[in-house]
Amino acid sequence: MKKIAFYAPLKPVDHPVPSGDRLMAQQLIALLQQTGCEVDIASTVRVFVRDPDNQADVQSLQQQCAQEVQRLTAQWKAQGAPDAWFCYHPYYKSPDLIGPTLCKAFGVPYMSAEATLSARRNQGSWGGLQERVREAVELAAVNLCFTQRDRQGLQLAAPQAQLVDFKPFIDTRQFMRPAGRREPHHLVTVAMMRAGDKLHSYEHLATALQSLLHLPWQLSIVGDGPLRDQVQELFSAIPAERIHWHGRLEPAAIAMLFARCGLYVWPGCGEAYGLAYLEAQAAGLPVVAYRIAGVPEVVSDGLGGILTPAGETQAYAEAVALLLSDEALRQRMATAALAHVQREHSSERALRTLHTLLQHHLWDCNQADPRT
Repeated sequence: MKKIAFYAPLKPVDHPVPSGDRLMAQQLIALLQQTGCEVDIASTVRVFVRDPDNQADVQSLQQQCAQEVQRLTAQWKAQGAPDAWFCYHPYYKSPDLIGPTLCKAFGVPYMSAEATLSARRNQGSWGGLQERVREAVELAAVNLCFTQRDRQGLQLAAPQAQLVDFKPFIDTRQFMRPAGRREPHHLVTVAMMRAGDKLHSYEHLATALQSLLHLPWQLSIVGDGPLRDQVQELFSAIPAERIHWHGRLEPAAIAMLFARCGLYVWPGCGEAYGLAYLEAQAAGLPVVAYRIAGVPEVVSDGLGGILTPAGETQAYAEAVALLLSDEALRQRMATAALAHVQREHSSERALRTLHTLLQHHLWDCNQADPRT
């Protein structure tokens, strides 16, 4: 059995705060295990740099990672090195400061998933940290690119890197439920309540819905976070009986809620891609979102939903109104959304792809390794 050392520098897989990053890391581990690999969480040291000019914090993180390299070096010498190192989501604020050093020292293949490189971070204070990401990407036997946006960034910064497409995926089974009583005018969204892109999306959603008060709809909002009060204030101009605040829900409860609703609404400002879009479509919900960042990678415009120009809340509101008013169109998109996710973004499809990639890019690398 092949052994893989798994590391997610941005957020450990057992982090208490739910997020798309944590979920994808957990899903990748499950997928690796299904290929027949033994997966070991190599480290839980979190590398997240808020301010690159704060040298004390940067040096503290570097010291923690150097200590992890020492610990794992001793462990690998005593117990044997793994067959590969798998790093999930390294980027300029969260580089892998552990794996590349160990892989070079022990001759272990390196692998990344959802690595990102941004040309505008090459200059200034972020440059040194981004360079560590670029070096890791070039070292890797293979880098799994979840979006074309990520792939283009890697190609530009590291033209010699080994890149392959690997679409975001979910376990569609937990969201597919027997057809029951749908509420076509019941909108739903799932998102954390925090500053930045999430808050901006809530702002745009509230603005759009305020112009649709002449239509019969209600909205369920699933999520919590430090800006809960601020998010609730954004919707204060909408009659309170139209908004249902669910707080944080477990995945099973979200799936049950999706099964009752008719439409998933989330503008998606700055979304890398958004696993919640896939979950909603797997539950048979058309999506209305902005055509922005990585959203088109998971929502097919005109098929499983409608994508509108980024930032244009009036166009967004018109798309929501169309699907609220045209039940036949909503049902066609619901069917197409489910089929799209099953065909392109299911865990079964991802498993077949990953198994082939491991055989081709990693285990061939190990054939010359005297340990195998």
